[in-house]
Amino acid sequence: MDATVTKTFEARHRFARITARKARRVAEIIRGKSVNEALEVLQFTPQRGATFYLRLLKSAVANASQDEEVNVNHLVISQIKADDGPLVQNRIRFRPGPQGRVRPWHKRTCHLTIRVDVAEMLAAPKAKPAKASAKRSTKAPAATVAKTEKES
Repeated sequence: MDATVTKTFEARHRFARITARKARRVAEIIRGKSVNEALEVLQFTPQRGATFYLRLLKSAVANASQDEEVNVNHLVISQIKADDGPLVQNRIRFRPGPQGRVRPWHKRTCHLTIRVDVAEMLAAPKAKPAKASAKRSTKAPAATVAKTEKES
């Protein structure tokens, strides 16, 4: 599928209350897909990060729909990422640990980004290459003919 990219639209969710590692699992699922296909996949993905990306993808589509020249059905996810954000209130919390000790507890955040592009199909489709099996001859190779002559 060859396409030329013409316009780009972006949506960001900064300081999302989910770890970047968990959000990246969902990002891998929808990277490079069309927007319609990604919306369907995200609706039925059980991971918690799917709801974050679903809202973010709808926001990116809404940003694209503000331009009258854009056909929303031709949008493709070109870039999707989850970057680490700061800890909540920029500090480490502590919880009780075994034998009276203290364990650190990080409340992590991340910055989610989706970039969608308008992809238009090229007018001329590519010609299919000829099949390699059609070029083969029906004659047996010379080496096999020589072996059969020696055996008889």
